[in-house]
Amino acid sequence: MNTIKLNAPAKINLLLDIIKLLPNGYHSLFMVMQSVDLCDEVEVSLRDDGKNTLECSEKALPTDEKNIAYKAAVKFFEANNLNFGADIKLTKNIPFEAGLAGGSADAAAVLKALNTLCGTNLSDEELCRIGVKLGADVPFCICGGTMLAQDIGQVLSPLPKLPDCYIVLVKPEAGVSTKEAFAAFDSCENIRHPDCTAMLHAAANGDFSGMMENVGNVFEQFVEVPQRADIKAIMRECGCLACCMSGSGPTVFGVFDTKEKAENCAAKIPEKLGKAYVTKPI
Repeated sequence: MNTIKLNAPAKINLLLDIIKLLPNGYHSLFMVMQSVDLCDEVEVSLRDDGKNTLECSEKALPTDEKNIAYKAAVKFFEANNLNFGADIKLTKNIPFEAGLAGGSADAAAVLKALNTLCGTNLSDEELCRIGVKLGADVPFCICGGTMLAQDIGQVLSPLPKLPDCYIVLVKPEAGVSTKEAFAAFDSCENIRHPDCTAMLHAAANGDFSGMMENVGNVFEQFVEVPQRADIKAIMRECGCLACCMSGSGPTVFGVFDTKEKAENCAAKIPEKLGKAYVTKPI
């Protein structure tokens, strides 16, 4: 087997809280995360000459060592003392700079593909140790599903899967810098934190309505997304169970109990507010 194609699912944060700034400059996080079926397509081929190449359907993204998927290949070979290289092709469906972990999902897919192609047989835990050096969301993207993620993202605890539901994602045109979002947190005072204990208790016990009552994102207090209020208003009018920003933004998601409500919501989002996607948890 010389080539592997994988889907790289996006994620949303049903809850995102920042506990504190750590001495090493990273942030201690508390996140309840969910994979959704909006996916990039990642194709990876092994090379014998030690070179890495990357092609991407999204021309605005870098195709060199600045791309996290490229970095993932470098880190994988370094961690396993291998002299191979990789040809990577990304077909982007997940919007970038969106708070949906599109880059992290691509990096996770590269690590999983190379693990198979190279016959290294690393466990998910071992892949996560490589992945966390690339970004806080990469370990979750390696494992996927419904998870509690803690510390800098590498401490993962599986949670009961969500019941059947539909998730509308709306990505405004402007992007948000994750680095700037964390810097805003560091300079902010009197922060209101979501109720992490209530969310975790509900999630651990399969209490879907309790989870929906506690959906929250600490970033909403200091990351400005002008369209957010209008998007949320439409989602609520269409009967969402909960709506919130994902990650450091700007994407806003709404959770619906029927496909009809979700599709109705997506159809009502005007183009000026952003692009809408109807997805499901996976």
